[in-house]
Amino acid sequence: MLLCSSLRGISRISGSAYDTVVSIVHSSAQKAQIVHNAEIQDVDTDAIAADELWSFVENNKNTACRRS
Repeated sequence: MLLCSSLRGISRISGSAYDTVVSIVHSSAQKAQIVHNAEIQDVDTDAIAADELWSFVENNKNTACRRS
């Protein structure tokens, strides 16, 4: 129900104060970072960088052709 909603929108829908919603999101982000740091280790970053580069190139291929 709250997918793609702004923090102010979530505040209105939930009946919570905007600052409360921001605090919950901030706290959740900090806890998620702790879990991420503990669980994600020894990742081959070259493969990730290549995948991100390929996605960028693939997504912009048509744009480059139109500019020529």
